[in-house]
Amino acid sequence: MSNKEKLLVLIGPTSVGKTKMSIDLAKKFNGEIISGDSMQIYRGMDIGTAKITEEEMGGIPHHLIDIKNPDESFSVAEFQQLVRKKITEITNRKRLPMIVGGTGLYIQSVIYDYQFSEVPGDEKIRQQLTESAEKEGIEKLYGQLQVIDPKAAAKIHPNNERRVIRALEVYVTTGKTMTEYEESQKKELLYDVVLIGLTMDRELLYQRINDRVDIMMQRGLLNEVRTLHASGLQNVQSLQAIGYKELLEYLDGHVSLEEAIANLKQNTRRFAKRQFTWFKNKMDIMWFDLTDERQYEKIFEEISYVIAGKLEIKANT
Repeated sequence: MSNKEKLLVLIGPTSVGKTKMSIDLAKKFNGEIISGDSMQIYRGMDIGTAKITEEEMGGIPHHLIDIKNPDESFSVAEFQQLVRKKITEITNRKRLPMIVGGTGLYIQSVIYDYQFSEVPGDEKIRQQLTESAEKEGIEKLYGQLQVIDPKAAAKIHPNNERRVIRALEVYVTTGKTMTEYEESQKKELLYDVVLIGLTMDRELLYQRINDRVDIMMQRGLLNEVRTLHASGLQNVQSLQAIGYKELLEYLDGHVSLEEAIANLKQNTRRFAKRQFTWFKNKMDIMWFDLTDERQYEKIFEEISYVIAGKLEIKANT
């Protein structure tokens, strides 16, 4: 029997049904849920990030939600540190830590022995790149990154100045790309972990995404974005999130509301497709298909059986 801390990770693309499954599993295994979503950390960004409500939590403790203001940055290294601390705290309470979410790199950074501090940096070079971005625009630096490290560029939003500069800084300082550093990391699991993935028919998932966007708009997403916009926030990490950047385009007068909503749906569908690809290429996950809602209870029992067996824990009856 492993002496590593036990951990359940539940992942899958947006709109697949992780929230309901996670609550049911937490109740069955005395779990506490750690959000694995890189945007639900921000206060005041509830509708657009599909943040779980108090009612939906069903009394299950949730962590790493509403811990930052929208003008604050948040890094993978910070997430790694916070989550590992939470895992130990939850374990010490004799409960099962569960990471639930869709931001693959964040989750991977926690469960594997990622050493972010080993990637060198140079304050002088960072300052030069920052000045270059101010003078010539971040678009030019992003273009350089696309040439130097296309894999890293594909994972970074063109307006995310901090991450673009960091990736270029690593390359200029060391001669190695950020991608080369990531791929050289040791893939040693730090936890006694079970990785469960939820999937469903692609067309059904896309329909659920479209429906969810319509529901978000009915619930007041535009007002949520308008409030953030009116507070004077500009070029901050939080507002690069899908659901916010598209409606900001409308509020800034660049597109109509209909175009903004269509872009939001399309970008969310593309994001879900990237999530699938990332999870399937990067992690050893046991997948369960939720296409047929009538099979939910059967699938839930199958997942519960796997968790109880692999983690050697008893379920509540």
